[in-house]
Amino acid sequence: MKRFKNILFFADGSKQADHALERAFLLAESNHARLTLLDVIEPIDIPQDFSQRFDFDLQEILKQQRLEQLEELAEPFRTADNLVYAKVLVGKPFLEVIKAVISHGYDLVIKSARCSDGLSDRLLGSTDLHLLRKCPSPVWVDRPGSDSGYKQVLAAVDPMAEESDNCASLVMDLATSLAHRESAQLSVAHAWKMKGESMLRDGRSRLSQSEFNLLINMTEMSHKRRLQALLKNYGMTTDDAAVELLHGDASKVIHELSDSLNADLIVMGTVGRTGVPGLFIGNTAEDVLQTTKASILAVKPPNFVSPVK
Repeated sequence: MKRFKNILFFADGSKQADHALERAFLLAESNHARLTLLDVIEPIDIPQDFSQRFDFDLQEILKQQRLEQLEELAEPFRTADNLVYAKVLVGKPFLEVIKAVISHGYDLVIKSARCSDGLSDRLLGSTDLHLLRKCPSPVWVDRPGSDSGYKQVLAAVDPMAEESDNCASLVMDLATSLAHRESAQLSVAHAWKMKGESMLRDGRSRLSQSEFNLLINMTEMSHKRRLQALLKNYGMTTDDAAVELLHGDASKVIHELSDSLNADLIVMGTVGRTGVPGLFIGNTAEDVLQTTKASILAVKPPNFVSPVK
């Protein structure tokens, strides 16, 4: 976790300190990093006759009021040895956060989860998902109820991705470091499925059952070799009890494993489809993110370019 030196806590309307803010501060303190508390207020539609009648800027008043609230949140965390700042922007929240990340080089965004109104069964609101899809820095969404710390960290890796799209090593770096810092149990999972498997399995292919089984076994071995090569760098092997090579649709099997482990945090990578920046590859990550009860630390591959300019 020492890689983070310029951390952004996105308050997202919160008026009191929560566990995500405390986590952001402790991370900044241990890394000797800069911490910025930021919030975004959306522009208000001020009638023209109001502006002409009164000689003050209502938008600026609201901005200053929110800044004072952030300063109060930041004050308990300020000491002579750390750098804690507060900032308020005006605009569309996820857009302004991403622009700030790009402009000021924040290397981590951390916030509390905000589920959408009427969607209490889902962890994440639209702002959370926009950040997870489009923010170039790692995004840490802390779920409510994680106040006691993390006991089970799950690293969901894909060592089969192209080198330019591969963030499996970064996922492992963060997951192992965080599990050590939290004295948590670390589990590693990789989900695999042969391309065209469903079509070949439906009985209408020209392959015999033995030929089909051979293809499946060869595919599994290929994934296992790549996973083994990744794990070797972390003193682990595919034979470890904490390592799962899961066969099936990634979104389903990762979600099921997370639930069975009662994972507190899932660390996983996201990649953009070719020509469609800011989207998760397939439905894997988004399905997991929207249905899991765990906190999320999502990272982007080295070549990721945010669609937000």
